[in-house]
Amino acid sequence: MGTSTPEGRAGDEPPVTDAEWAEFLRRAEEGGRDAPVEPSARARMVTGRLRAEESGGRASRWSARPRKRRRLAPVLAGAAVLGLAVVGIWPEVVVDRLPGAVSATGADAAPLAPETARPTAAPPGEPFPDAPTLKEPFRGSPAVAWADGAAGIEVPAARAVGGMSKDQVAHALRSTRELLVASNLDPATLRGGHPAKALRLLDPLQKDGRVLLEKGLREPREDQDPLRLLTRFDPAEVRVVGEVVKTRGRMTFGRGDRDGSVEIKADYTFVYPLAKAKPGADEVTRTIVRRELTVAVYDPARTVTTPGSLVVVAWKTNTGNSDCAGDGDGFLHPQFQEDMTGLTPGPSGPAVDPYDRSRDLGALPQECGTVTRT
Repeated sequence: MGTSTPEGRAGDEPPVTDAEWAEFLRRAEEGGRDAPVEPSARARMVTGRLRAEESGGRASRWSARPRKRRRLAPVLAGAAVLGLAVVGIWPEVVVDRLPGAVSATGADAAPLAPETARPTAAPPGEPFPDAPTLKEPFRGSPAVAWADGAAGIEVPAARAVGGMSKDQVAHALRSTRELLVASNLDPATLRGGHPAKALRLLDPLQKDGRVLLEKGLREPREDQDPLRLLTRFDPAEVRVVGEVVKTRGRMTFGRGDRDGSVEIKADYTFVYPLAKAKPGADEVTRTIVRRELTVAVYDPARTVTTPGSLVVVAWKTNTGNSDCAGDGDGFLHPQFQEDMTGLTPGPSGPAVDPYDRSRDLGALPQECGTVTRT
């Protein structure tokens, strides 16, 4: 996880006990309503977790991927003004819905109401959640009741603020939504393609914003990592299962750091179901990415900036289930249970629930650690 702020900007499940394991086997043998749908697969997963505990760690290779801190430079007054065409919402973004989404127990999941404030606790889990499948990739996840794709990114009603008109604020909010969609849901971006749609929304004058991302896409490394804003997977390694990415979060806005500016804060979690790219791969895993993004829009009549563009104020990211050994290469690297057999535990840092949205990302551990569930 990492945090970035500008310099003078312008603008686990718990460990499985013996008693729980015995209860699990009893339910599986009885075949009752709550018995696991795939007991053999569940047994392999839990057994692997127990082996990891006996080795001194809990499934620690299912790691939370941190981002190192980096400061962002501002768009300074006096810089040349460049034109920027702000495009509309992309028609090919991931907005489809899976018909009849299924909960962990197989029943229809009632959709959650939109998030309007920070939750007070993590969503509840199950001691033995059902494993995801190619047909039901969100099975066993709290995200099964979350919104699908861009439908989960709602824009608040605009109002005049900070010397910006209602129309200017509405434009800034729409642009922020478009940026979130283009950088976290666009199929081309997820496949590791060039995120032209996302980049076009950012001010080209900001060296530690759009310019930094462009450098990171050409030469990715830890100090210029495109994953600070973009969600990207190596298409030779994994593929997104189905057409839906689950989304939950909220967007707020207020006066910026000066008259003639508006600042938008977005806090969203994205859940990606994934399978290996190799033919015939059928194990499904999930990677969970939470982003806290703050951007600003400035009135070009008062501040020299690219008209209609977004200036990055701060970005924080925490990723659950991505191999920390791949840090700096520009891609997320999901971990699969089939690769865990016989391996000694990897990172043994603090455990984090990637579905817990009750705490600010700045309050979470900065080092690579473990996730309690995916």
